[in-house]
Amino acid sequence: MAPESQIPIAASEKRRFAVRLALFYSAVFAVSGTHLPFFPLWLKAIGIDAAWIGVINALPAITRFTTLPYATALAEKRHAIRAGMMVSVLATAVGFAAVGLQQQPLVLLLIYALTCMMWTPTIPLTDAYALRGVARYGIDYGPVRLWGSAAFAAGSLACGYLVDSIAARELIWVIVAWAVVAVLASLLLQPLDDVRRRSAAVPASKALLRDAGFWAVILSAALIQGSHVAYYTFSAINWQAHGLGGLTIAGLWTLGVIAEIIVFALSPRFSLHPSSMMAIGGASAVVRWVVTAHDPPLALLAVVQLGHGLTFGMTILGTMNLLVQRVPSHQIARGQGYYAVCIGLLGAMTSIASGAIYARIGDGLYYVMAAMAGLGAVLIWSARHRLKAQPQSEESGG
Repeated sequence: MAPESQIPIAASEKRRFAVRLALFYSAVFAVSGTHLPFFPLWLKAIGIDAAWIGVINALPAITRFTTLPYATALAEKRHAIRAGMMVSVLATAVGFAAVGLQQQPLVLLLIYALTCMMWTPTIPLTDAYALRGVARYGIDYGPVRLWGSAAFAAGSLACGYLVDSIAARELIWVIVAWAVVAVLASLLLQPLDDVRRRSAAVPASKALLRDAGFWAVILSAALIQGSHVAYYTFSAINWQAHGLGGLTIAGLWTLGVIAEIIVFALSPRFSLHPSSMMAIGGASAVVRWVVTAHDPPLALLAVVQLGHGLTFGMTILGTMNLLVQRVPSHQIARGQGYYAVCIGLLGAMTSIASGAIYARIGDGLYYVMAAMAGLGAVLIWSARHRLKAQPQSEESGG
């Protein structure tokens, strides 16, 4: 039987898959584009203090290393990744609507926790679905994924405009509206060919967990991506405290996403090894967070924000390319689950700690983030020879 990548596929079929996936990425990341910058502002607007905000914002990360791995493993076992995506976004829309009706911190935290249990599997499942599409159709990940980033920017800008136009207490309903759009977009996703394989000599989970190269990839990615926690959680609050308006805050976020989109668009032309891409992302994050810690003027802050294309864009491109190389196609959801566990565990601890650190030293929190990113860059750079020496096997399916 010919490998998946060698099966002739009509160009129209490839295009249809890519367009529908891009639409779903767009809707899902529009939710994140409103949630990440402005959910903390909504919490603050309804009277939640900084310590509670840090704990509440840790919930998505906590579910990534508790319930999310079971969700991705179940979807893979049932050969139902697409169905899992559809259920996840539907539950997310209902959950955020329920969150919007709460103001008491403990009750809000409990309902938000349930929402996150259903919401956080969405991206890992979508990436697993996308990487199977990369293997099946021979498409490039970056140009499809960039539409998610574009929607993130659009959602952030739209919400930033609304911050100056409506009461901050109403921002939660913008998140709910985008979640409903994601539900509609999920109905367009097309099924992928069944890529199940007969049982291997070593169980999938044990094979992955014994791969030192796989561990180097996901731990490095967790450190570099986790260094963005302070930015995601407190940048809007901090910039607002320094006198910046909602639209300016959204504009700063959008600059970063524009740089990210450019990196994704150009990614098919990159000749760097994925491990080098991740190392560049980590090193760039060190510079970005150190400069941000010094409360730079708006013009310099805008320039620094463009570094998001490297700190996030290059890191995720390198990570996804390495996962395609090292994880067989029929195990990709499980691999995404382990990746999410590492990001979730480190992200949860960082988010909880960041609330206390920010309350004490403010912008000095970014120095801690710089140290995390530097450690991630060193780790992936030290593993580059191992990763280059073991190219993708034929069994990987991609």
